[in-house]
Amino acid sequence: KLDRVLPVPVRKHGEFRRQAAPVRTAPPMRRDGSPMAMKTLPDAVRGGLRALAVGINPSLPSMRAGFYFANPRNRFWPALNASRLVDAPLQPGPQAVEVLVERYGIGFTDVVKRPTAGSAELRAREYRAGAVRLEALVLRHEPAVVWFQGAQAWRAFARHAGWDTAGRVQWGPRREAIGRARVFVTPNPSPANASYALPALVQWFDALAAFLPPAERRPVNRSTRPGPPFR
Repeated sequence: KLDRVLPVPVRKHGEFRRQAAPVRTAPPMRRDGSPMAMKTLPDAVRGGLRALAVGINPSLPSMRAGFYFANPRNRFWPALNASRLVDAPLQPGPQAVEVLVERYGIGFTDVVKRPTAGSAELRAREYRAGAVRLEALVLRHEPAVVWFQGAQAWRAFARHAGWDTAGRVQWGPRREAIGRARVFVTPNPSPANASYALPALVQWFDALAAFLPPAERRPVNRSTRPGPPFR
């Protein structure tokens, strides 16, 4: 049975810890020594979001399809459509991302922006840089809640933010905050996470819906902006 979500005291984190770690690989460079531009899945954000969903990093299927959680075996979209986060099912795709951002105030980003076949390919330096980037993104756009998708995404940010990562990650609202944004963690909807079936994911998505501030509906005007508000 899912416990009722209750407000918890907020503890803001301080500056990022400086941690020394070996650099395994160098970023791809041009012949002149400048870094090469990385093709990735752009952030889907705007100011005043109710929730900013944060994954570990873009998957290759999402990169090819051009929207978040595009792997057909990922449970994010089925859980979302069965939850109280939306009042009508959305067909997964770039247009659904736009609707979530503009109408429901739910945006998307990742801790690390480099697409990979799996998170095991990521390096410690990428998590460190990603944590700094994510904090800056949150402080700039000020979502009400930062919604981490799974324990690994939360730990990837938390360990470089100086938060206590000891013990098992508790789902739901956290004591930490990023600026004025609260933190909420739900189980990873990845098909690799067999510990949580779809009904359990839906329960946690419903818990998030109860935790979020009410949605301020904004019309999606495709005549003036044909694509998602990626920044």
